[in-house]
Amino acid sequence: MFGVNDGLVSTMGFVAGATGALMQGHLVLLAGIASVVAGALAMGLGAYLASKSQREFFESEKAREHREIEEVPEDERKEIRDIFAQMGFVPDEVEMIVRRITSNKDLWVRFMMREELGILEENVNPITIGWLMSIAFVVGGIPPLLPYMFMQQPLAALKMAVVVSLVALFLVGVAKTALTQQPWLKSGLEVVFLGSLAAGIGFGIGKAVSWLWPEVGAVGL
Repeated sequence: MFGVNDGLVSTMGFVAGATGALMQGHLVLLAGIASVVAGALAMGLGAYLASKSQREFFESEKAREHREIEEVPEDERKEIRDIFAQMGFVPDEVEMIVRRITSNKDLWVRFMMREELGILEENVNPITIGWLMSIAFVVGGIPPLLPYMFMQQPLAALKMAVVVSLVALFLVGVAKTALTQQPWLKSGLEVVFLGSLAAGIGFGIGKAVSWLWPEVGAVGL
C-alpha cells in the first residue's frame, strides 16, 4: 500500500513538474520512466535496509534478554511480577504465572521481548520486502505515465495523467480501508487531496524553473 501510494504521488508530482518545465511530451515520458526506476530502486533498497536493521535489532535484544536471564534471573522474575501486578492479578496468581513462564527459557525470552520491550518478531525476509516495495512503487508509477505514451500534446497528456492518477489514488484510498476500517469515501478523498497537492506543487515548481531559466525548456534538459 505504501509503495503503490508513494509511486503514484511522487510520479504524478514529477511529471507535472517536468511538463511545466519542459513542455515536451517525449522528454517528460523519458524523465518519468527514469524517475520511476530510480524511485523503485531507492524504495526497495530502503525497505531492505530498514527490515534488515529491524531484524538485527531484534536479534541483539533477544541475545541481551538471554544473558539477563542467565546472569540476573531474579531481576527478570521481578519484572514479570511487576507486569502482571499492574494488570490487576493477585499475588498467588502472579507467582503461578511466573513459575509457568520461567519454566521454559524460550518462552521466558519471548515473553520479555513482547511484554517488557514491546518487540515482535517478523519472519519476512528483508530481500522479499525490498522486492515487494520496488514492484509496488513501479505499479504506482505507471498510471501517471500512460497518457504520455499515447498523447503528443504535453498539457493534454498532463490533464489526462492527473485524471488517471486521481482515480488510481482514490482506489488506493478505498483499498486502504480494508486494513484501517475507516469510511471508504473519506479515505479515498484524503489520498486524492494529497496527490492533487503534490501535482500542483510539482507543476508550479516546474513552471517557475522554466520562467527563471527559459533555456531549460528550450533544450529539454
